[in-house]
Amino acid sequence: MDQLSVTAGVPKSPWGAVAPAAPSCSLSDVMSEQLARQLDEENNAFPTLIDPDANLLLSGEDADTTSDLMLAQMLQMQYDRECDSQLRLEEKKYNGESKVSISFENYRMVHPYEDSESSEDEVDWQDTRDDPYKADKPQTTPRKGFTGKGKNITTKHDEVMCGRKNTARMDNFAPEVHVGDGLGMDLKLSNKVFNSLKQHCYAEQRRSARLHEKKEHSTAEQALDPRTRLLMYKMVSAGMLDSINGCISTGKESVVFHANGGSLEEQPVPEEVVLKVFKTTLNEFRNRDRYIKDDYRFKDRFSKLNPRKIIRLWAEKEMHNLMKIKKAGIPCPEVALLKKHILVMSFIGKDHVPAPKLKDAMLGSADMKNAYYQVLHMMQQLYQECNLVHADLSEYNLLWHEGKVWLIDVSQSVEPTHPHGLHFLFRDCRNVSTFFQKGGVIEAMNIYELFNCVTGLNLTISGDDKATFIAQIEALEKRNEDHIQRKGKKTFPVSSCDGDPPLKHDTDD
Repeated sequence: MDQLSVTAGVPKSPWGAVAPAAPSCSLSDVMSEQLARQLDEENNAFPTLIDPDANLLLSGEDADTTSDLMLAQMLQMQYDRECDSQLRLEEKKYNGESKVSISFENYRMVHPYEDSESSEDEVDWQDTRDDPYKADKPQTTPRKGFTGKGKNITTKHDEVMCGRKNTARMDNFAPEVHVGDGLGMDLKLSNKVFNSLKQHCYAEQRRSARLHEKKEHSTAEQALDPRTRLLMYKMVSAGMLDSINGCISTGKESVVFHANGGSLEEQPVPEEVVLKVFKTTLNEFRNRDRYIKDDYRFKDRFSKLNPRKIIRLWAEKEMHNLMKIKKAGIPCPEVALLKKHILVMSFIGKDHVPAPKLKDAMLGSADMKNAYYQVLHMMQQLYQECNLVHADLSEYNLLWHEGKVWLIDVSQSVEPTHPHGLHFLFRDCRNVSTFFQKGGVIEAMNIYELFNCVTGLNLTISGDDKATFIAQIEALEKRNEDHIQRKGKKTFPVSSCDGDPPLKHDTDD
């Protein structure tokens, strides 16, 4: 207690007397330059922070931090400096890599001391009239069309003037056309050359637009358009499919993908399925519309749809045909889902390996004979029970799996009463008979016998006279067409020409 004494109950500091505390004030008062100037006028004893003659910030021993005006100016300048830095960042972020930039220079709070710190690289050349990188304009004739007098007159048809003007007009071409620095090289283009370049640019723009539209709205060999990819992605997201593994087959009208099934409205989807994506390129169907426009089931809808919606109608037609074929007990894929132009069916194969086509299957004589009778029975069922003609039956649309022949690709199948239905059936008989006869099946019937066997019609066979047989088929088709137009019924006969009783075909689904 020898170093600390107490006087009147108040302790004293060992470091000396304590000065009385200054009256408290808010931060806004400290930041206020107006208040600081008032205090400076009253006291007239505070030094200035900035030397107006030298435009320099005083520092070190010359800086007096006891002045409120000085502190306010320091804080204000620091705030302005940070604000300017933030503006530069915003300007750089807003403009990015664009050739046309926006300047925020008018929003900056530039102090006098910062004028000397501005560098040349911060100059915005777009805000200056003297751009050192700006190309000189080509010399052209005035509006009146000529310049000079007498013999020295130069009109707008002058070769040099016209050439330079054409070179300058190349800047109006599309951005993707690289015209180069024609002005700098003083390039002179004649009217013929300029017009040729102009027409070429327009043609390229139209071609590019067509290719872009075709790419965005079409399905090519193994490439899918964005809409189709989105549909497939939604199927996976909704749980209908577990995963899509890849393309397993391509054809004239569709692309087939293998996928793992999921569930559909609490019903399980087969473990392995295929996605038949019908191509949306219209040129694939230009010669195939006859399979659907004369089908009474879709005839009314066909006339009202645009070409792109016909593709969805094509997928719907295959779905209905497959359901009818499956109901008759013919081995074929089972339909799981139809989504616009994507048909999901059961997979014919095992462990991601598709069943081989009948053309590629290495069958012995016994299996080939067995396959022939299966195909024969299948064609009879298809015609008599399902009331359908495959219309594209061949060894390419028949699969061999587990000792059985499976029927696929029935989107073009029509009814026998179709205006060309019997012609299509005759073509199917020719493909089947030719394949199995070449495969060594002795029991295989010829085209005419197979046609009569499938249809039950007793058309006259005179040797290999194809013309006579075709004439009888045409007479049948003509008779059926007249009967349709006369009666206007959905149930009509397909009969022979020799007075046999007609065969009734119910065309209702």
